Amino acid sequence: MLQIYNTLSRSKQLFKPIEAGKVKMYVCGMTVYDFCHIGHARVMIVFDMVVRWLRASGYEVIYVRNITDIDDKIIKRAIENGEPISALTNRFIDAMHADSDELGLMHPEQEPRATDYIAQMQGMIGRLIENDLAYQAQDGDVNFAVRLFPEYGRLSGKSIDELNAGERVAIGGGKRDPLDFVLWKSAKPDEPEDTRWQSPWGEGRPGWHIECSAMSCDLLGQHFDIHGGGADLQFPHHENEIAQSEGALYGQHHKADDQPFVNYWMHNGHIRVNEEKMSKSLGNFFLIRDVLKTFDPEVVRFFMLRAHYRSPINYSDAQLEEARAGLVRLYTALAQAPSVASKALDIHSPWLIRFTDAMNDDFNTPEAIAALFDLATEVNRAQGDEKIALANTLKGLANTLNFLQRDPTVFLQTGSKNADVGLSSEMIEEHIAARVAAKQAKDFAQADAIRKNLLVQGVVLEDKPGGITEWRRS
Repeated sequence: MLQIYNTLSRSKQLFKPIEAGKVKMYVCGMTVYDFCHIGHARVMIVFDMVVRWLRASGYEVIYVRNITDIDDKIIKRAIENGEPISALTNRFIDAMHADSDELGLMHPEQEPRATDYIAQMQGMIGRLIENDLAYQAQDGDVNFAVRLFPEYGRLSGKSIDELNAGERVAIGGGKRDPLDFVLWKSAKPDEPEDTRWQSPWGEGRPGWHIECSAMSCDLLGQHFDIHGGGADLQFPHHENEIAQSEGALYGQHHKADDQPFVNYWMHNGHIRVNEEKMSKSLGNFFLIRDVLKTFDPEVVRFFMLRAHYRSPINYSDAQLEEARAGLVRLYTALAQAPSVASKALDIHSPWLIRFTDAMNDDFNTPEAIAALFDLATEVNRAQGDEKIALANTLKGLANTLNFLQRDPTVFLQTGSKNADVGLSSEMIEEHIAARVAAKQAKDFAQADAIRKNLLVQGVVLEDKPGGITEWRRS
């Protein structure tokens, strides 16, 4: 039975979908004013893995991931570029999709854009005003009154008093409390026309937090199963989502039987560089497309998932090379059974049971991958039909995580993009032919020298029965 760590309860909980056999999941997506970086890749890869496992477990999954296509950063970049908002955001949405496709990830069933849900946001803001949880300030902004929502702080574990003590925002423009957050931003005179919409509170645009509440409730309902995103979104973004969503639905006070906005909150850990959180403000971020110039997409996926999704991971070329070495080990085992074909796995297989138990323990991919490595060792030891059966199990389990999708020989002969491959496939085959000729002439010293020379250049030879020599790049 699947257990998920719920940030709201700070514990693992047995997963029980609201509707039997169906899972509704919303994940906070990207703000499209620039190319996606490797931190975005982790969010995409983690929740791609979650969806794949849920579907492999027999659930029908409705996966929604939003696109923020209006906010301050977008407006600033569009003005700097001298282009319309839509031209900027469409370009980076296309780039995001290209990165996702290159990584081999599924597209969500729904990918709503904030600018298509202005009416829904305004409707939710109107209900919050009616419920006395929001007000229009003197500067025209509409703000959420945090202190009037008693349960604020449940997700982050922060009390109102703690938040107030740490708050350094001066009250200005009519804001009643420095903790209050904006729902609707009044248009500024110098902002372009395509950044403003008519509303009951004057021309303006939505605040960032309200868009996810409006889009998720519209597409998945006011009560759904899973809400995900990066750990940095836990506070204030997801905290604010709970307050405005439940505030619009129930007002200032919950009854005991009121349903929560979301049942399970999932947050993936940060990516760190030299033990510092990766961020654009620190200038230590890496674009997905740049990383993929150096490393195979499957290596990037493997790097991300060999750590638990909730754990921070340290990014470096060395870590990615280590991930590639792990994949080489798995593909090498698979290459020993070339006739392996996809077929249903034996439900009584101890490997399937171990893998399933790991994944059902809060998507414990490190333990699931450890099972794959142990299984690869058994494939290497086995012979005949047993080898083929074990290789089939290895491929089937790995496919659940979107690994080992390619022909093993192709992967093993591709090599690391991070290295100077040097020898072409044709040149390697010529060296192998020369080695065969040397062995036939009983010049074993020359044959050994050819093997060693290839090894120095990153090519490993493996002699097989029948005089066949296979090769792979190290």
